[in-house]
Amino acid sequence: MRIIPIKSINAHVEAPDDFVSFSEEEYHLGITDVALGITEQRGRPIVLITGPSGSGKTITAHRLKAELTKLGAGVHIISMDNYFLPLKNGTDGVDLESPDRVDRALFAEQAQKILHGEEVTLPVFDFAKQDRSWGTRFKREEDEIVIFEGIHMLNPAVSGSLSGHASTVYVSVRTRIKSSHGHSLHPSKIRLMRRFVRDKLFRGRTFLQTLEHFNNVERGEKLYITPYKKYAKFDIDTFIPYEASVYKKHIFTELQAAPDKNEFIYELLMFLAELEDVNDDFVPCTSLVREFIGGNSLMY
Repeated sequence: MRIIPIKSINAHVEAPDDFVSFSEEEYHLGITDVALGITEQRGRPIVLITGPSGSGKTITAHRLKAELTKLGAGVHIISMDNYFLPLKNGTDGVDLESPDRVDRALFAEQAQKILHGEEVTLPVFDFAKQDRSWGTRFKREEDEIVIFEGIHMLNPAVSGSLSGHASTVYVSVRTRIKSSHGHSLHPSKIRLMRRFVRDKLFRGRTFLQTLEHFNNVERGEKLYITPYKKYAKFDIDTFIPYEASVYKKHIFTELQAAPDKNEFIYELLMFLAELEDVNDDFVPCTSLVREFIGGNSLMY
């Protein structure tokens, strides 16, 4: 696991254009390597991408699609979220992180039809209503690749019907940053920062609400996602070296003012206090960072 000192990050912040370009290129090369690896796996027209909450799965899937397209493949992305079971009575008492939320029978049926080039009508899940409707007709053409993206995509209980036909990719933050005091910030806290920013800007959640939800998400990660990392053929580290410097101005002051601070918030404040800012304007419109601060030009 890579460890980057905050001192090094701050030194690069002095030239933000160069720092951002270098960081984005590093992430881009990781995706390019995986795209090349996928094209070398003959007879595998399916790609399964998974990773924990806040890992950047969605943007990574679209960036991977772009690279595969450059290599001459026709590529489609299907989100596993659309295969969630309707919950007519709301989500109270339901384990939202469990693979039991997935309509596995429907997914298995449609995945096999998609694999064999048969036409299906794709489901569309409405999170506000916790209900499902039916969307567009879809048929995979010969030699096309379909990327299935979701938190349970490496769980054999969900995707077992695709065994032997899929390239498997695990994405998450794998890098730590180290403070001047010698403490290293666990990658899950980078993902927590991402959630703080996104929830504040776009979901109307307080920091304590985000933290409460994130604790439940982490429990689900340990139970339902981490055990299946071993099935991944490829790994992508979605850490962007300048990203925490961008998030700082979005959350630092309000985290300082948050009532009932706990150890997680105090830890983040310690690291954020040492970081120099990078302005949002330096962040490219296709950056993974835009998944959390907004303004991404990729459609998803």
